[in-house]
Amino acid sequence: MKAVRGPTDHVVVVGAGLSGLSAALHLLGAGRRVTVVERAAGPGGRAGLLELGGGYRADAGPTVLTMPHLADEAFAAVGERLADRVELVPLHPAYHARFADGSTLAVHTDAEAMEEEVRRFAGPREAAGYRRLRRWLTELYTVQMRRFIDANFDSPLDLLVPDLARLAALGGFGRLEARVGRFLSDERLRRVFSFQALYAGVAPARALAAYGVIAYMDTVAGVYFPRGGVHALPRAMAAAAADAGAEFRWNAEVVRLERSGDRISAVHTADGGRIPCDAVVITADLPVAYRLLGRRPRRPLRPVHSPSAVVWHVGTDASWPHTGHHTLSFGAAWGRVFTELTRTGRPMSDPSLLITRPGVTDPDLAPPGRRLHYVLAPCPNTVVGPGPEAWRRLGPRYRDHLLAELQRRGLAGPETAIERERLVTPADWAAEGYAAGSPFSLAHTLAQTGPFRPRNLVRGLANAVLAGCGTTPGVGVPTVLLSGRLAAARITGTPHPAARPARGPRALAR
Repeated sequence: MKAVRGPTDHVVVVGAGLSGLSAALHLLGAGRRVTVVERAAGPGGRAGLLELGGGYRADAGPTVLTMPHLADEAFAAVGERLADRVELVPLHPAYHARFADGSTLAVHTDAEAMEEEVRRFAGPREAAGYRRLRRWLTELYTVQMRRFIDANFDSPLDLLVPDLARLAALGGFGRLEARVGRFLSDERLRRVFSFQALYAGVAPARALAAYGVIAYMDTVAGVYFPRGGVHALPRAMAAAAADAGAEFRWNAEVVRLERSGDRISAVHTADGGRIPCDAVVITADLPVAYRLLGRRPRRPLRPVHSPSAVVWHVGTDASWPHTGHHTLSFGAAWGRVFTELTRTGRPMSDPSLLITRPGVTDPDLAPPGRRLHYVLAPCPNTVVGPGPEAWRRLGPRYRDHLLAELQRRGLAGPETAIERERLVTPADWAAEGYAAGSPFSLAHTLAQTGPFRPRNLVRGLANAVLAGCGTTPGVGVPTVLLSGRLAAARITGTPHPAARPARGPRALAR
């Protein structure tokens, strides 16, 4: 593994999102002095806090937390435990799925409970298929995790390991939807175990079967909710880093990197600050990172960005019926809406939605007697679909369309119940500096996966490393936590900076 050359005593981490905080904790554990510079007033980045007013506190980004042991490894680097900083609640079931034909399915991560639920839902043959699918997902995860996901790549030749043949034998280079179909014939069940490909920015029919590993995280390893919201995790990580000696500079936007030969020698902020450094970890979205670095990557193909999302945060004085903590509301259409998302550039004509009611688990996120709701509708990014200006005009109409669709499905109460709301569209993501107006960065196409994804070691600079969802290993809370650890490893020169052995995810929940 290639590593940063020269001294690395003082590292500046640009950005206090999950990847930057993970890098900071692992670097602190390896004996480095760390300064974290963040443009916002507090930690979180994409996983920040959104205050709706009136006592409603919403997650600005992800609401689904899987693989929390990866966060625990970051805490362990400085001798702490995730469980001492964050109360994790395992969600049982992980999701409630609702389908256009009126059928419902509780998605359990416990094998016996899920097998019984599948038997009730679709019969004994599908239940047996679920068991085989679960075994395949587990094998897929086991083969991929340490060799292809939790790994720094220096060359595509790094793929040439025995596990590559094992991955091929498992069908990992086929298509996800088709592979899931080998185990399950019920089209509704196939959706439940393949929709996760959209997290990677690719339609299930086109995604590599290897991305079934995301379904493993969702439906086998378990889904958790931190009390206080997912943004409680970066807050806790920042507190642990500060207690371990990290210095934080809040409300400090990095505007320039000072160079001396092939090294970054200092970081400059908009308020006139200058922070000397021996190495730097940059977690900003790739276009911002490359602008700071003063370079463009040499890639033969144009980047392909993931679809974006419209997120509607709603505070109401009434509960929405028939919804649990997480509800997947599937439309009748499937293949057509992915064509709309990725090719024709139209908002989904028959949307599948993720609806989250965090108050089911943590009522303190809303005022007494009130309810907080989060509705996520995938939509085209601003390269394929409407641009930011168009979304500023389209947003209010799309909000009304979402409400009408939810009411048609029996999932939302009357509009008069709404007390507070905030609609976030690709225009808002673009204003945050996210390329193509998407918070999900580069899609995980074959040409943008593994060693073909933008690497975290910056060519031409001896002491600059990238972290975050645009680089290794990719998009999602577990992977950005890994990206921070992998960035720290580039600086320390060790595969896994000082951390005690990780515990399994279920052992972390109180």
